[in-house]
Amino acid sequence: MSQHHQADQKPVPRYKPYKGAAGGWGALISVAQAWLTSDNALKNLRMMLKTNQNGGFDCPGCAWGDSPESGMVKFCENGAKAVNWEATKRRVDAKFFAKHSVTSLLEQSDYWLEYQGRLTEPMVYDAETDRYKPISWDDAYALIAKHLQGLPSPDLAEFYTSGRASNEAAYLYQLFVRAYGTNNFPDCSNMCHEASGVALAQSVGVGKGTVTFDDFEHADAIFVWGQNPGTNHPRMLEPLREAVKRGAQVVCINPLKERGLERFQHPQHPLEMLTNGDKPTNTAYFRPALGGDMAVLRGMAKFLLQWERDAQKTGAPAVFDHDFLNAHSANVLEYLGVVDDTPWEQIVTQSGLTLVEIEQAARMYAKGKNVIMCWAMGITQHRHSVPTIQEIANLMLLRGNIGKPGAGLCPVRGHSNVQGDRTMGINERPPVAFLDSLERRFQFKVPRHNGHNVVEAIHAMAEGQRESLHRSGRQLCPGDAGQPAHVPGAEQLRPDRADQHQTQSQPPGPRQGRADPAVPRSHRHRHPDRRAASGYRGRLIQHGPRLQWPVAAAVEPDAFGAGDHCRHCRRHTGQQTGGLALAGGRLRAYPRADRRHHPELQRLQ
Repeated sequence: MSQHHQADQKPVPRYKPYKGAAGGWGALISVAQAWLTSDNALKNLRMMLKTNQNGGFDCPGCAWGDSPESGMVKFCENGAKAVNWEATKRRVDAKFFAKHSVTSLLEQSDYWLEYQGRLTEPMVYDAETDRYKPISWDDAYALIAKHLQGLPSPDLAEFYTSGRASNEAAYLYQLFVRAYGTNNFPDCSNMCHEASGVALAQSVGVGKGTVTFDDFEHADAIFVWGQNPGTNHPRMLEPLREAVKRGAQVVCINPLKERGLERFQHPQHPLEMLTNGDKPTNTAYFRPALGGDMAVLRGMAKFLLQWERDAQKTGAPAVFDHDFLNAHSANVLEYLGVVDDTPWEQIVTQSGLTLVEIEQAARMYAKGKNVIMCWAMGITQHRHSVPTIQEIANLMLLRGNIGKPGAGLCPVRGHSNVQGDRTMGINERPPVAFLDSLERRFQFKVPRHNGHNVVEAIHAMAEGQRESLHRSGRQLCPGDAGQPAHVPGAEQLRPDRADQHQTQSQPPGPRQGRADPAVPRSHRHRHPDRRAASGYRGRLIQHGPRLQWPVAAAVEPDAFGAGDHCRHCRRHTGQQTGGLALAGGRLRAYPRADRRHHPELQRLQ
């Protein structure tokens, strides 16, 4: 019987209307329950006070950045729950596995498994008894080495990792795997913001966000696309409500109307808590059709183009930032020509918004001098995610909202340190320059052929083309591909398959422990300067005009399901964009030595 009584109860589907604000007393009560049921209350209180503090550790929850000022409490409800679970006293040890076979554990819910405890020693699967049993560290490493050395080719192994690993661990992990001889690096980022990395690298020259936490204090307009901060990164609610309070526009675009994007009660404001008050977190809320964001963005760009022409006719101030476009962009006229050719009827039909609503959103954007655009997986989890993100970049470039304080692109990661993994070299398609640097520094030949991402790795294992899976940070199937029942051939990942040898280092539950062998991991420490808003530490400065404009053309609406999930983000740069399709692929930016001005912009009639 679990020490957590809720975990032993059979889950019952239920819906209970909630009329209060996000945060507030509900969040405090939930944190208190998680803390008191952790079986380690005193120690966990000290742990929570070290969360996101210099000299402490990074919250193992979301990827939202940290404000630079010090404070007693710098965690949210989700963070407190994550810390209390990481520091739980419950243990999954030899006694537990003597009682439970792997087959019996497969019948339990993820919720029940989560609350059984953490691994404290390496465990090895025994097929005869269908149970895990303890193994020494030396024997565990020897077993892993035996499996790897026995493979005919290094490419027969898959090496999965996630943002739960530290930067240092991720760097050593990729170094070890490349020394072994493969680039098979399926990673959790393949299924969340891979599309952002691909799109931004082509549009602005770097696949990461361009804002820091401080920029939110200087923005006079913040757009939140396809994102549920109250659920996924609650600490973002504070800068949003502070922006509304100082008079900035906060525009939410999401088919789902989440309470956190409506109003927020700050648990650290005593007067607000005592009076049961709250503050709004938006100034406008638009609910497009699923997958209709691309059309909304195109409509906003079309309004800007119309207003730019009107300004040129009347001598009014320009709508576009001509100096920025002339100095830092390329192929502007081609892009504007495509915008011009996209019919309003198609934009309205695909967007799910009225023409009046699109115009309102465009006016809010045009009014802002410093604009930040944020997005999350409501944007990236579509087949046309890359072109949609590039359309966000296009809209921002038209008014020069990149590379200045209070403005920029902000892809908000869902998990802490997902971006750190990629920056450290966890990449199945590594840049040549990176591989060259590794060879010069460490004096060994690295593999040059591309490896597998998550989707490719799962299909390869399902088809029997892989013999070994090694995991670091979290489990593969429920984490990146839904429940195992939704993954073709997922049953082949069971530990009783003699040809599947998995290692993993995330200890929270037996389901993560379906491996041979399983080893526990330690917590990661906090870097003293982690303030980037989108999950990446440090400000990203653009050196030179590497801004590229994807050219898009209008086509008849196609049969894409609006909620289709991405299958392989590296293929997103193809033609399909949910009815708005790329005509000629991406275009290059003009090099600095050949930077051209666009006097034609003055003659847009």
